[in-house]
Amino acid sequence: MSTLQLQYPFTGRWLVQNSPAHRVPSHGTALFGLSYAIDLVPVDDDGRSGPYTLTSFFRPEAPAAFPGFGRPVLAPADGVVVGVHGSAPDHASYRGLPSVGYALTQRRRLNRGWLAVIGNHVLIEVTRRPEAGSPAGRTAVVALCHLHQGSITVRVGQRVRTGEMVGRCGNSGNSTEPHLHLHALDGRDILHANAVPITFPGGLPRNGEIVSGN
Repeated sequence: MSTLQLQYPFTGRWLVQNSPAHRVPSHGTALFGLSYAIDLVPVDDDGRSGPYTLTSFFRPEAPAAFPGFGRPVLAPADGVVVGVHGSAPDHASYRGLPSVGYALTQRRRLNRGWLAVIGNHVLIEVTRRPEAGSPAGRTAVVALCHLHQGSITVRVGQRVRTGEMVGRCGNSGNSTEPHLHLHALDGRDILHANAVPITFPGGLPRNGEIVSGN
């Protein structure tokens, strides 16, 4: 299976987590085509996603307390929007002890289906480079997930260009703090599509790296 070349869907500095460069399946499951998914967390100049205080260790935090909440999310390739969902609320963020309790409820969210996992999202169908001996025109669907409620700026059927804003970073779905989850599929049916490997300029980043968009 050919690897899908993408651009980073943001500007500024973002921390890499749960990268398929570290392991596959990157999120511990192949459900919903997640084998090659990657998480990207917006960080400040010091590499922190948000101020960490004693309160952070004991209580859930408002997502707006994180500097990256609401950062623009951009199209990582030219394509056509084939799916949009933007009404899910941005829930509290969980670090320290609250994250343990949140992790224990993950199975419940999985049982509620893919929408409870990816939250607000934009799906963009893009054309893949043909593999040797295979016909041109094969497509993949890129999922940009956990977006901020009410922030999506595109509609189904709209053609988008690389670097065009499609929404903002949020904390909807299965998310412990504001971040962008990205993965690619070989079809529009998230329940039955297969995962597509992805990469970015300079290669696939590893966990703990901080990457910058243009």
